[in-house]
Amino acid sequence: MKVIDFLSVLNKKFFTGVPDSQLRPLCDYLMNTYGIDSKHHLIAANEGNCVALAAGYHLATGKVPVVYMQNSGEGNIINPVASLLNEKVYKIPMIFVIGWRGEPGVHDEPQHIYQGEVTLKLLEVMGIEYFVIDSETTVDDLKKQMTSFNKVLKEGKDVAFVIKKGALEYDQKVKYQNDNVMTREDIIKHIANVSGEDPIVSTTGKASRELFEYREEKKKSHKYDFLTVGSMGHSSSIALGVALNKKKTKVWCIDGDGAVLMHMGSMAVIGNNKPKNLVHIVINNGAHETVGGMPTVASNLDLCKIAKACGYKKIYSAKNFEELDDALNKAKENKTLTFIEVKSSIGARSDLGRPTTTALENKENFMNYLSTLK
Repeated sequence: MKVIDFLSVLNKKFFTGVPDSQLRPLCDYLMNTYGIDSKHHLIAANEGNCVALAAGYHLATGKVPVVYMQNSGEGNIINPVASLLNEKVYKIPMIFVIGWRGEPGVHDEPQHIYQGEVTLKLLEVMGIEYFVIDSETTVDDLKKQMTSFNKVLKEGKDVAFVIKKGALEYDQKVKYQNDNVMTREDIIKHIANVSGEDPIVSTTGKASRELFEYREEKKKSHKYDFLTVGSMGHSSSIALGVALNKKKTKVWCIDGDGAVLMHMGSMAVIGNNKPKNLVHIVINNGAHETVGGMPTVASNLDLCKIAKACGYKKIYSAKNFEELDDALNKAKENKTLTFIEVKSSIGARSDLGRPTTTALENKENFMNYLSTLK
């Protein structure tokens, strides 16, 4: 189904969400049509943020908003759906458009498997009526379902369209880019070279894939790295947990701007605990690049000032490899909580692979290595 037909049937004017590769046709259409326009389209920090923002739109206009997201974001919406939108509270109607990663019977990455299994169950538990759209769904099918959904929405309830792989089409591509000169893959190589045998916790998406491939290229062990393949936004908290319990070991976190924004409160917790052995690196390309490249607000933020306000002790910013290497080497020697923001370009190799070890193997190898450290 063409995206324009899908949206024509929905007939709504405000969209907010967190980008998803399965919803790339929808995301590209919204960017081509509206860009980031507070009247029609906003990309939020996380899915719960989207729900609250959309609720404000409804309160101000009386109209029904659309929230789009990957099914991994269902966990982030449970609280606002149950305690804000629900008919027993404020009865705020909303349409969810959810990309179904890890659909049973369809091969996907390990972090999506269980989430895919419980996607529809979670909607049922939250009392959200849903309709699954696949490549065979017609516009007439959609119109019929929307007629039914409109009755539900008038009752102050929420509905969801669950989008299977390949269900939506859009023939215009959007090219996302910035003026930064360093690639994320090269940045990660520099980090791995300086960190040596120190443990690294890397964030969700292509960053972890690039770190894995670099270890393969150098024929080095993967035991040094915990690849946070799911749980976006939580790698820095995982790294904090490791650092607090391995106080004589330097611990590195390779984070992304989209992930940092998703759960930025973790920076305040890190700063308050002040682990002297933690290096928190944020590779900032101002984009949700792993799922297509749609922008984050991080390009307009001073992450270094945020880190300082949160209590980080040593703070660096790097926009070229000379500055990066200088910051990394200082971080290696520092005996205090360190933050590094690294400005990165958008993009990755088209032949970038995926980890060949399982998530469980990764965890066990990492834990075995940590057991040898103090």
